Amino acid sequence: MAPFLKEFFPDVYKKQSEIKDSSNQYCKFNSATLTMFTSSLYLAALLASCVASYITKAWGRKISMLTGGITFCVGALFNGVALSV
Repeated sequence: MAPFLKEFFPDVYKKQSEIKDSSNQYCKFNSATLTMFTSSLYLAALLASCVASYITKAWGRKISMLTGGITFCVGALFNGVALSV
């Protein structure tokens, strides 16, 4: 997504602009920052799954699923009404 790269990773966006369309699409960026950002998403998912297991044991599956759904809807609402990134 070009606007996201342009805003948060301008050096990656610049490299993407310079690459020809016919070049290999695999591993075309060499950005440690972009790699750390992507890895942080996996780390957050790991942490959330560990926390969710304790919540499920304590309160049950129904409440934990309901809480997760409400949290998702609130996050989607915030994203929907946001004026900028």
